[in-house]
Amino acid sequence: MTLEFAPFIPWLVIAILAVLATLLATLGFLRGLRGTAIRFTASLAVLAALANPLLLQEERDPLTTVVPVIVDRSQSQQIAGRAAQTDEALEGLRERLARFPNLEPRIVEVTDPGDSDAPSTKLFEALQTATADVPPARVGGAIFLTDGQVHDLPPDTQPLPFSAPIHALITGKAGEFDRRIEILRAPRFGIVDEEQELTFRVFDDGEPSNQPADVAVKMNGEDLGTVSALPGAETSYAFKVPRGGNNVLEFAVAGTPGEVTDVNNRAIHLIEGIRQNLRVLLVSGEPHAGERAWRNLLKSDASVDLVHFTILRPPEKQDGTPINELSLIAFPTRELFVEKINDFDLIIFDRYQHRGVLPILYYDYIAEYVKNGGALLIAAGPEHASQDSIALTPLESVLPAAPTGEVHQAGFYPRLSEQGKRHPVTRGLDGSNVEPPQWGRWFRSVDVGDAAGETVMTADEGRPLLVLNRAEQGRVAMLLSDQGWLWARGFEGGGPHVSLYRRIAHWLMKEPELEEEALRARAQGRTLEVTRQTIGDAPGPATITTPSGESIALNLSEIQPGLYRGERRMTETGLFTVANGDFSTLVHVGAVDAPEFRAMVSTTETLAPISTESKGLTTRLDDGDQSIRIPDILPVRGEVRVADDRRMLIRLTDETVLKGVNTLPLFAGFAGLGILLLAVSAMWWREGR
Repeated sequence: MTLEFAPFIPWLVIAILAVLATLLATLGFLRGLRGTAIRFTASLAVLAALANPLLLQEERDPLTTVVPVIVDRSQSQQIAGRAAQTDEALEGLRERLARFPNLEPRIVEVTDPGDSDAPSTKLFEALQTATADVPPARVGGAIFLTDGQVHDLPPDTQPLPFSAPIHALITGKAGEFDRRIEILRAPRFGIVDEEQELTFRVFDDGEPSNQPADVAVKMNGEDLGTVSALPGAETSYAFKVPRGGNNVLEFAVAGTPGEVTDVNNRAIHLIEGIRQNLRVLLVSGEPHAGERAWRNLLKSDASVDLVHFTILRPPEKQDGTPINELSLIAFPTRELFVEKINDFDLIIFDRYQHRGVLPILYYDYIAEYVKNGGALLIAAGPEHASQDSIALTPLESVLPAAPTGEVHQAGFYPRLSEQGKRHPVTRGLDGSNVEPPQWGRWFRSVDVGDAAGETVMTADEGRPLLVLNRAEQGRVAMLLSDQGWLWARGFEGGGPHVSLYRRIAHWLMKEPELEEEALRARAQGRTLEVTRQTIGDAPGPATITTPSGESIALNLSEIQPGLYRGERRMTETGLFTVANGDFSTLVHVGAVDAPEFRAMVSTTETLAPISTESKGLTTRLDDGDQSIRIPDILPVRGEVRVADDRRMLIRLTDETVLKGVNTLPLFAGFAGLGILLLAVSAMWWREGR
């Protein structure tokens, strides 16, 4: 209840009247006039009435005390039974808080932000959001329901947003143990077949181990062996990049009994293989119009070191001219095909025939080079159907087809076979999607018998034109026509000779993008894209195994012949396994060093200092008996000065809301003032008589 004034006239006028009344009263006292005290008292009463004093009484209702309950639903809360503990504890908290009608719980569930590549648990950010619309005095405390892995702790110099206890109920079990592996330093690029080095570390969170851990290493799915690593110490690993393009290096540390999760027992590193220089040996059997097409293509590629020889003086053209008088360079056959043959990534025989330039034994060396992983391309002309064909040498053991001895001389459109429409070497060549193809004709092809491998292009009447095959570890391609130069010259509009020749060369050199059967996966943000390449039937759905162990079927749709693709947005982040048939691959969604996966054991140490400072309680929910224990809630009035080690104290707010104001005029307004003036006048009149 308060006293206020609502004067009928300005305060200045009241002050002047008060001064006049005081002067008159002083004069009366000095002269000794009878009734001066009464008249002065009556004047003061009139002035008080003019000031209109009011007695105000406010009607207020107490406000509820806000208690935010921040529930951690991050990925680390989905392991080791923590989700069930969280659900049970949340239900218990709802029941306990409901017993106090003056408490207003605010349940905030903190999930992994779907647009973040580096997920983390930000409970204090959620707390600030939950209390942004209420004054700090109304917040009676906060309760965190988490495993203790919080990544947005306020710094020591930053005060808490309110002066009330902060409690933490920790899921999980005491003494948890987890082993994980992280790649610390690694190159993003590496030159093919040159040694690279990276550094990784095995961590033991919880009780440390002094025993070495076995780490299995794989490169592109192939086992590279096992490395012994001491937990906590940096371990170096040397490796060679086996191929150009994307390479996946996988490290998997052996799990230990009792660890909370094996999600972080694997780590991958993507390294882009760069071929320093592709060494290509091009041997032309004789000068012809088509050899320059191959030479120009290979010379235009800055990453190719080309060694080109053209046989200008075969043995049958001996005319008796002394060797020292010839301007021709002698063909270094022994150096190329014996001493340095393994230095070449690709050997091309362009219209080459066996005429005694190469000893017959050298063809066997070339065949062994292919079987051991080399690449060979035969660009054949009429000589391939002759009695001097290199198909009649020991090289025949790696060739996919043998010539019949016939050469077809007729115009035809090179066409893609059914396999060729699906094969990455020829799929989608410009002009191939119409009939007849939108490119120029060729006029000669070499006939062969049954071809092994894949016939991806055909000549007239379906005869093989381009045949691709594997010979043990190596690869062989046969182009059974020397008319590709017509496309290069623009005859009848030309054709995609550059794309075709380059793809053939890159397939021979085992570029991953041109593999007939391949499964690839990549992540763009949270979206996982799976691509399946096949020359067979539809591969069916892919199976995605998430870091938490859930299996998800992903349907793959055909976007081009032999190319299937599907994508899905992932709710989790981490290392995913994608499988389809006999193929599998790994892909990491999100940042590889995301805070959410650095440590996954539950802990009380993270939030205990904040709870201690705010007079709160940090305790584990697990009571060791297959159940949980939720501390009682104790509301208290006034500032919390001492923490309770068994109960969660909630500071009740003194805040109220104004509902209304009752006003009582002490002089009853103008009516009271009139009565008072009438009484004073009557008294004055009476004294005057």
